[in-house]
Amino acid sequence: MTKDNKLKFAKDILTCIGLPETQQNERSCLSLLALASLAPNSNYSDATANLMRNREIMDFIRDQYHINYAPNTREAIRRKSIHYMEQAGLLESNRDDPKRPTNSPKFNYSLNSEIIKILHAGPNGNWKKLVDEFNLHRPKLIEQYARKIKKNKIPVLLPNGERFELSPGNHNQLHADIVHNFCSTFIGSGARILYIGDTASSRSKEGGKLMHLETEYLESLGVPPMAHEKLPDVVAYDEERKWLFLIEAVTSHGPVSPKRWQELENVLSDCKVGRVYVTAFPDRKEFRKNAADIAWETEVWIADNPEHMIHFNGDRFLGPHATGPKL
Repeated sequence: MTKDNKLKFAKDILTCIGLPETQQNERSCLSLLALASLAPNSNYSDATANLMRNREIMDFIRDQYHINYAPNTREAIRRKSIHYMEQAGLLESNRDDPKRPTNSPKFNYSLNSEIIKILHAGPNGNWKKLVDEFNLHRPKLIEQYARKIKKNKIPVLLPNGERFELSPGNHNQLHADIVHNFCSTFIGSGARILYIGDTASSRSKEGGKLMHLETEYLESLGVPPMAHEKLPDVVAYDEERKWLFLIEAVTSHGPVSPKRWQELENVLSDCKVGRVYVTAFPDRKEFRKNAADIAWETEVWIADNPEHMIHFNGDRFLGPHATGPKL
């Protein structure tokens, strides 16, 4: 038996039990082996459920597997490996004293008896059957997370009756508010949503995905095909007034600044309809943080005051402008 064999078996167990892929890494595998006191040359039948403190886990990995994690990584091992295994039911904390405070130097972890049985079986034994039995009583962690994400999905109802769900998050919640509140109030029944994105994290379009895109309709308005990251967060069209609303949702940064306005105008140089630029904020606090960067001749909408709008211009309220924003 070698280090590589031990790591492979540990990873196979974590995978079959259903830990997320990011928690099937070497650090988590070594933590599992340390908790079982399995050195590279140990027999799997030697696996034990000793009480081990975080520092002792790191010491075992250093002494037996010759990987020396720096002291400042102790918290990473606890949060990114041990806690996930605890949530998945592989181990428990303070079996000897469940009331022990979290800041106690005696705080410890130990593997559950089911995991010890799986380790005792070894890679050539009936470990997969034991894992299946384990999973019968404990839903896989990835399934728990999937249910949590599904529960927190943000529903969106488009004016045409189409429904879909956005991933949970403040940025996507603002997308939904724009569709449900801004468009219904300031565009009305003639609103048509031509684009809406689903961002994986706050304002990060990298890693996000398209949720709704009417490419042919946009092209009919003179909007050329473009990568979705070039579009604002929400694009809506007022079919009655023939106005195209280009709406940036801001939860951390990125209002319609003069630079952003110029970038979009260059892309939309052949657009056949009037263009209305809007920056949407979740609240006034976020608006105040970005106010200095907002371009003139554009609009501001704040989700927690949905019936009002701030007009960054002086010659009219809402509508397209023939000239660009004044710097």
